[in-house]
Amino acid sequence: MLFQTDPLGGTRDILPTFDIIIYKGSFKFGLLNGFMNNDMNRKRALISDAFKVKKKRNGTETFGAVDEAGAPADMKSTLEHLMTLFPRKLFNDTLPPIVLKHQLYSIHDDKTLVDKEVKKLQESGELLMFQLGFDSEAFGLVFASDYKAKVLAGEEGKVTQTTVDKFLEKVVSSCPDLSFSKDKMLKEFLFTDSEITQLVKSGVLTVRDAGSWWLSIPNSGKFTKYFIQGRKVVLGMVKKSKYSKVLRADLEERRTTSQVKFPIKYHVHDIVGAELVESIPTTSGTLLRFTDS
Repeated sequence: MLFQTDPLGGTRDILPTFDIIIYKGSFKFGLLNGFMNNDMNRKRALISDAFKVKKKRNGTETFGAVDEAGAPADMKSTLEHLMTLFPRKLFNDTLPPIVLKHQLYSIHDDKTLVDKEVKKLQESGELLMFQLGFDSEAFGLVFASDYKAKVLAGEEGKVTQTTVDKFLEKVVSSCPDLSFSKDKMLKEFLFTDSEITQLVKSGVLTVRDAGSWWLSIPNSGKFTKYFIQGRKVVLGMVKKSKYSKVLRADLEERRTTSQVKFPIKYHVHDIVGAELVESIPTTSGTLLRFTDS
C-alpha cells in the first residue's frame, strides 16, 4: 500500500489498479474513471428491457398471447396457423380449411376480444362464419377467398353454376350474415324462388326453418362426421389417463387410432377451447383434466 501527503491535510492511499482515491479523515471518495458507472448502468438497462411487456406504439398491450406451441398472437395469423392443421387431402382438397371459432379460445384467453377481432375480419369481407349444425355453439370459420375458390371449382360445368356465381358475387362478397330470410333473398338480393332452390341444391344454402336458410359449406357432412368422431376419441384419451389428467404436450404426441382422421393437435385445440377439459398451468406445462359436464 502507498501513502502520500494530500493538500487537504490528510494522507491518501493510492490504488493504481482501480484508480480510486480515499481521503482519510474527510471520508471523501472519488472515482477517477467514470466508465465503471456507465457500464453498470448499461447492463441494468439491458436486464430491465428484457422483462418489459412488449407494447404497441399507441401504448396498448399487443393483442393476444402465444400458446405453448408458439402460435402467433394476431387473429388472422392465428387462423392461418390453425388452418395448417386441417387435413386437406382427407377431403381430396374439395373443402376449404375450416377452423371452429372456439379453437381460437385455446390460444387467446380473452374471448370478448377474440369475438371482436373475428367480427372485424367478417365485416372486412375476409372471413366467413357458418353454423355447423351439430352444436348451437359450434361456428366454423373459413377465409372468403378459400370458400369461393372451392365452391366455384365444385360448380364448374353444372347447371347451377350461373346462379351460384351470382350468389357469391352479390351475397357472400357483401353480407357477413350467417343466415338469410326469404324476404331478404327475394327483395334485397333479387333472387327468384327457383334460384333459391338451386342454391340449396348446390349446398351453399341449407334450410334453417320455414322461410330462411343458413349459409353453408358444400359437401361438409363428412367433415362434421370425422370431427365429432375424433373429438370423442381424444376426450376418451384424457378420461382414461391416470386421475383423468394428462399434460397437453404429452397428449399432442400420442398416437391415435384410425378413428381419428384429423391431426390430434386440431382436436386438442377443440376440447380446450370448448372447455371440455380444464386447463391447469403447472411448472411442467399445461395439464388437461377431464371434466364431467
